This record gives sequence, C-alpha cells and structure tokens, in this order.
Amino acid sequence: MVEQDAEQFPRRVLVVEDEAGIRVLLESTLRLSGYEVDSCDTGQGALLAIKRFDPDLIILDVMLPDVDGLAVTEALRAVGVDTPILFLTALGEVQDRIAGLAAGADDYVTKPFSLEEVLLRIQAILRRSRAADGNGTARDVLRYADLILDDAAHEVHRAGEYIRLSPTEFSLLAYLMANPNRVLSKAQILAHVWRYDFNGDGRIVETYVKYLRRKIDRFDPPLIHTVRGVGYCLRLPRETAGP
Repeated sequence: MVEQDAEQFPRRVLVVEDEAGIRVLLESTLRLSGYEVDSCDTGQGALLAIKRFDPDLIILDVMLPDVDGLAVTEALRAVGVDTPILFLTALGEVQDRIAGLAAGADDYVTKPFSLEEVLLRIQAILRRSRAADGNGTARDVLRYADLILDDAAHEVHRAGEYIRLSPTEFSLLAYLMANPNRVLSKAQILAHVWRYDFNGDGRIVETYVKYLRRKIDRFDPPLIHTVRGVGYCLRLPRETAGP
C-alpha cells in the first residue's frame, strides 16, 4: 500500500464517481492510506461538496450522469478554483485525454486502473501542489527580466503585477526560469514537470505553454518562445536581448 507523505494533518481527497463499486473501493483505499475522504456521484454534487469539504485534491470521473467531468473542471477553473484534479476516464483515445487536461485537469488515469497507480499519481500531484503552496523545499527566488517567481511563497509577479498560476503552471514556469536561454524539449518538460511521458505525446506541454503565455506574455516583451521542431525557451526577443 502506498501511503501519503507524512504531514501534520491528513490531506483531503474528494472522490466523484457514479459507479458505486469503484467509488467505495477508492474511498476505502484512500482512507487506509491515511487520507481524509468525502465522495459523491454527480457533477452537481461535486460542486457542492467542494465548497463544503474544501479538498486538497479531487478524483473526478469524466462520465457522470448529469454534468460531465470536463464541464465541472471548466466551471471550477473559470471561477479561480485551482484545486488539483485527477481524472478517471474510460476514454482511451489520446485526444480525449488531452481534452481533459486542456480543460484544467492536472493528470488522468484510464480505466481499468491499478490502485497503486492512482495512489502514486495522487502523491505526485500533491507534492507539486505542496511545493507551490510553499510547504515543500524552498528554492531561491527566480528572476528573469521583469518576471519574478518566489517558490517558497508560491508567488509570481511580472511588471510588478501578481499572476495567479495553478500548481502545474507554476512548476512549468519554474522549470523554464531555472533554465533561461536554454531550449527545453517537450520530452524534458514532460519528464521534469509531470514525471512521466504520456506515451510520448507532447500536446499536454503545448497546452500548458499556451496557458502560461496567456498569463505571462500579456505583458511586453514576450518571454516564452517556441523553437520549432525542438522545444521551448524562456528568453527575451532577439532584438531586445542584444548581441
């Protein structure tokens, strides 16, 4: 059994799954692993439970009887709720998985799944979230041009303005900022930020780079650049960077 990392208080996990057998199995496994658990079986129930239970992570089935998991995720992200979400999906096509991640999920597990895999994915997501909240090992403040990332405080500022990022966006930006002027491949980013490779499909990186650009590069000059056929680089535009 994979147990959660030792902490002063148990982490809270909300399970949203309409198949009773799977829901009960996840609840029991999570409780045995030291998590505090609540559950529901509909999308609307999830939206209410999130307000009541204030989970640290949501395990969310995509196919629900009323509002599907994609719509629930989009609704939460639209109002600024950045609680990490792990999708459970029976959809095996890559485009379906990418659609879930593009909606704002942090990771996914495809049914049928291994309980060990679910627990390991939860641990990985919570480690990213805990580091982003300033409860992990603090690194130095990262600075590039007018962009500042404070890992311990989980704060990003550009041009003096605070920018709110999800834990995954924060981890991606931190990786780019730790390697300024260096081109990072999609495979490198997947391995560092997500800890595994999504079967080599780099569209999740494209999606999250797009998210970052909307937030970071709404200021001038743009800092996140695509090197076609190679990867991504944090740098000043050539005409700004000088010789």
